[in-house]
Amino acid sequence: QVQLVESGGGLVQPGGSLRLSCAASGFTLDYYVLGWFRQAPGKEREGVSCIGVSDGNTYYAGSVKGRFTISRDNAKNTVYLHMNSLKPEDTAVYSCAATAGITVQAMCTSPGYEFYNWGQGAQVTVSS
Repeated sequence: QVQLVESGGGLVQPGGSLRLSCAASGFTLDYYVLGWFRQAPGKEREGVSCIGVSDGNTYYAGSVKGRFTISRDNAKNTVYLHMNSLKPEDTAVYSCAATAGITVQAMCTSPGYEFYNWGQGAQVTVSS
């Protein structure tokens, strides 16, 4: 079964950190551009960060630049999102996605309807 599964979400206080993981099964992530997206209640989905296949290219939304870091471990077939200095406005459902033939900026600014695969999402709540 081809799927992406997120883990690592939860409740954290403002200023805290979390690491989200997205593990693939049924296919190999090596050849895909990968991204993290989030959607807060009442808001549109936004691209948070995307990472290229093997060139190290990354893209970050302005709201998370300097606080979040995306990485990938092809040996573990997993992509990560390290989130530091979390703010209440980071509260959202975070989903990972995989696609091909696209730049990191194009992926992160795309509505994502044509992406190869999406995870089911993980809730991140930043609150005291």
